[in-house]
Amino acid sequence: MKAHRLIPALLLLAAPALADETAELCAEAEERYVDLFGQPSSAVEDAEVVLMYRYNFCPVELTVKAGTTVRWVNVDKRTSHSVLLKDGSEPESDRLFPEETVDLTFLAPGPQDYLCGPHWETQNMIGMITVEP
Repeated sequence: MKAHRLIPALLLLAAPALADETAELCAEAEERYVDLFGQPSSAVEDAEVVLMYRYNFCPVELTVKAGTTVRWVNVDKRTSHSVLLKDGSEPESDRLFPEETVDLTFLAPGPQDYLCGPHWETQNMIGMITVEP
């Protein structure tokens, strides 16, 4: 098999493993949330929750209705994170230390890419909110 055909095939084989790793990591993040707050993140009634854990966002992608508040929660043990909307419509959040949160309410429909200011480049800490009307 030619090398240029082998690379896409290898990527297809690696995709399920990467998805499994992400699912496992997000399950760990949820366990940590329950340990810290005594309930699952799905029990939060006034916001959709994105967990920040081990240099990842969980979930990486989230779809919400316009007017929904998204709450980012740092469930790491030692690392601080931030939330920065790539379109610059909001200033970068303060650094969130373990157990701290930041809320943003999304009013305009469309995709909204965001990242962790200090960790996006070296850790690929990037996510997306899709806002529906």
